Amino acid sequence: MDIINNGLGHSDNDGYQRVDKFDDQKTDKLSELYQGVLETLGEDINREGLEQTPLRMAKSMQFLTQGYGINPDEIINSAKFKEDYQEMVIVKDIDLFSMCEHHLIPFFGKAHVAYIPNGHITGLSKIARVVEAFARRLQVQERLTMQIRDCLQDTLNPLGVAVVIEAKHLCMVMRGIQKQNSVTTTSAFTGEFLNKASTREEFIHLLGVHLA
Repeated sequence: MDIINNGLGHSDNDGYQRVDKFDDQKTDKLSELYQGVLETLGEDINREGLEQTPLRMAKSMQFLTQGYGINPDEIINSAKFKEDYQEMVIVKDIDLFSMCEHHLIPFFGKAHVAYIPNGHITGLSKIARVVEAFARRLQVQERLTMQIRDCLQDTLNPLGVAVVIEAKHLCMVMRGIQKQNSVTTTSAFTGEFLNKASTREEFIHLLGVHLA
């Protein structure tokens, strides 16, 4: 279902129009469940500020997990081109937002992705879209890092893939150990990035990040 400018969509004077897509059955079921959560917490769901909260939560969760309906392999294959180029291609500082599957609390940060082509390249924006497709799921950072790596390796068959993610986890900041400045770094490599220390070091140097 497409929802446009009925209080759920958005339009600005510059002509921008946002279209949100939600599954009606999922929205109804999630709304009912979230209403139960709020009541269990002791809230009055009839007070003004909470009247539409179960519905908003239902739609928000569908947006935050929309990656389940996206095939990352198709993203890469939609812009796969033959090219005789075998030097490192890096897309760095890709914003990512995801949900920790342990507490359903967000984590967010940057993804840095590189590959060395082996006859095929892909559109640069497609790499960012792959990151988004995997991030918009219930995740752990370690698996997210490997999924991005494996997708590029499987679809492009490059000489190597490197992925580094730096993220702040609100489950560590807002609850638990409550360490405000902690950042988690994960990495995953294939091919020349894995087997050649010099290639891996060049990638890390170009990123300007520190891996312990």
